[in-house]
Formats: sequence, C-alpha cells, structure tokens
Amino acid sequence: MGLDYPQSDDIRRRHTVMREHAPARFFVFALLVALLLYAGLLWRSGVELPKAEPGPTEPTEDASNAAATPDVAPRGALQAAEQATVDLFREASPSVVYITTVDVRRDYFTMSDYAVPSGAGSGFVWDDQGHIVTNYHVIQGADRAHVTLGDQSSWPATLVGVAREKDLAVLKIEAPANQVAALPVGSSSDLLVGQSVFAIGNPFGLDHTLTTGVISALGREIQSLDPQRTRIEDVIQTDAAINPGNSGGPLLDSFGRLVGVNTQIYSPSGASAGIGFAIPVDTVRWVVPDLIEHGEIHRPALGIYPGPDTTAKRAGIEGVIFVRVEPDGPADRAGLQPLRRDRRGRVLLGDIITAIDGEPVRSREDLTLLLERKEEGDRVEVTYLRGRDERKAEVRLEVPDSD
Repeated sequence: MGLDYPQSDDIRRRHTVMREHAPARFFVFALLVALLLYAGLLWRSGVELPKAEPGPTEPTEDASNAAATPDVAPRGALQAAEQATVDLFREASPSVVYITTVDVRRDYFTMSDYAVPSGAGSGFVWDDQGHIVTNYHVIQGADRAHVTLGDQSSWPATLVGVAREKDLAVLKIEAPANQVAALPVGSSSDLLVGQSVFAIGNPFGLDHTLTTGVISALGREIQSLDPQRTRIEDVIQTDAAINPGNSGGPLLDSFGRLVGVNTQIYSPSGASAGIGFAIPVDTVRWVVPDLIEHGEIHRPALGIYPGPDTTAKRAGIEGVIFVRVEPDGPADRAGLQPLRRDRRGRVLLGDIITAIDGEPVRSREDLTLLLERKEEGDRVEVTYLRGRDERKAEVRLEVPDSD
C-alpha cells in the first residue's frame, strides 16, 4: 500500500489546469527559439536588419557641415612691450644655466662609491672663461656639480670660490668660448621702485622659465649662511615669482642687464608668495672677481682680531673690542691697543672701536660691512674709546695675507 500526502481540492484543480494548457505553452516556447535561431543566421551571413526611419524631429542637415573646423583668426603684431619681453628672453636665456648637485656616498657592503642627487638650482655665465655664478646655498655641502647650458650640453663643474657671507659661489666649466655667452652687467645703484624686472631660472627643474614683475622695495637686509649670520645689505625686493630652483638665477632690468642674483623668498608655504629677494649686482661685481682670483672675499682690513659681541654686551659695551692686533699691521702702527693682562693676570680692557669715518660701529658685523666698501690703500678715520676718553686715529687699510 503506497503512501500519499493529503492535498486540498484547490491544489488539485490548479494541477488539472496546468496539464490542460501544457501543449500551448510548449508551442510558444518553440516559436521563440526558432525566432532566435533565425536572427542568429542573419547576423552570421552579414544581412542587415531593417532600421527604423528617422522621425521628423531628428536633424537632417549634412554631417560634413556640422563637423567643419572654424577658421583661425589672424594674429596681429605684438604690442611693443610684449615684443620687448620676447626679445629679452630670447637674448638672455642662453646665458642662464641649470645646476644639479650630487653627494658621493659609499656602499659599506661593496665599498664602492655611488652618486646621490642632492639638489638643483640656477646660475648664469659670467665670462667666456666658463665661470658660472650661483648662490652658495645651491652648492652647499655637495660633492659634485654639473652645469647644463642653454644648448642642453652638460658639463662637470669645479668649485672656484665661495662667499658664504654673501650667499654667492663661482663654478667653472671647460666649455668652448663659443658655447658660453655672458650676460651684460648693469648697476643696482640707480634702480627705482616700480621699474620692471625679469627673473629667468629653473623653478622645480623646469628649465628656462621667465617670470616678470617690478621692484617692490630697495635697501632690504637678509641674513647670510656664514656662522656669524652676517647681514646682506641693499638687497632688492621683487614680486617677480621666484620659486625653488630659481636660486642663483639672474634678475634682469628691461634692457636685459644683470641687476641682481635671485637668492631667497619670503613664503609661509615654501612657494612664491610675491616677496622675493635678489643680491644687488653692485655687490656681485666686487665679490665675484675676488672669488675668481682668491677663492674668497679679499677685502682690506684694520689688522685686528675682534672679540665676540656677547663679551662686549655682557660688559655693557657698545662697540667692537679686539683681542689682539696683527703685528706691524694697520691698527698696530696707528697705536690701537687690544685686550691685555696685567702682572696679576687680570684682563684689562683695551680700545673699543665705535665708529669708522663717522659711521657708528655697534658690532663686528657693522665693522665688516663698513670696511667691505673700502679699497686697499684707503685711509679711514677710526673713532675709539680708551677708558673714558674718545680718541681718533687715521688708519691705512691693507689686505691681509692669505693663510
């Protein structure tokens, strides 16, 4: 006896209806399969299916007219100011160079040396001897440097001299004279606030980039990179965009003459904020020849060895004290006396220099900046204190012998 599950009458009726309509459903399914097979045969044979006719609202114009390219409007002549800027860049850019520096490191496993890129900046050709001027901070700490000229030729560079107190350095490449074109050198003494200036350099490694602006201010002061943080005076302030990589590049006037060397920016973000600084060309004009000839700044001096400013300040002194004089040097011959000790070993305060040619001297930096304007053989009036007495002496300046 078989087992059966009880079903309701409704379920039995639905099963009966499904059995009665099964042949019709099978016929519809077969028809759909046949239609799909027919469409596949047509596609394989390449026969196009009929397309719907475009409706009355669809565009009917010729497609060639819709795709036609508009004619280019002719360009007129450049304005005089534009053409002058174009000419300036075309003439000056071959003199601007791209400087890359590398550090040489040693693999401690293989004991072999390898080069690691350390920085990049700009510079410019100074003369046909291949001397290149840039910032000191561009090559600071580098082991090697390469200079890329405007024609994209690359040359290894040797270091000729540095002036950390002016953030300037001179490199030299052995390129043929016909490949190095020096910039014309101008003057910074007659610059005016508001006149146009142009900066050319390699910001962010993008070679030969021109930015334009005006002189925003003159007579600014910035700090150098020497240990004493000596001020760089008479610095030019400009709103011409100066970005990382522009350092060492030239700042030009509207005649294409060198008027400054781009060196620093004031920026909270590290990018140009419209306040850039350039070392004035009048400073560059006397520093660079010294670096080429001597490798360092070679200016006349008094022949004294100044003491620390902190010592003078602790003693309540406003001026420069000096711990010794160069034997038979300018100050020694003029009778100036340094710090000394008495028989009991007590330190006796010597002369305190307070002015040079009437200009006040309050620190070693003041003394340095005043003397760097002088030439060898110049005679200066030195004002100094000896005890409570103010005295004056005429001193003939001499360039100290190199160590």
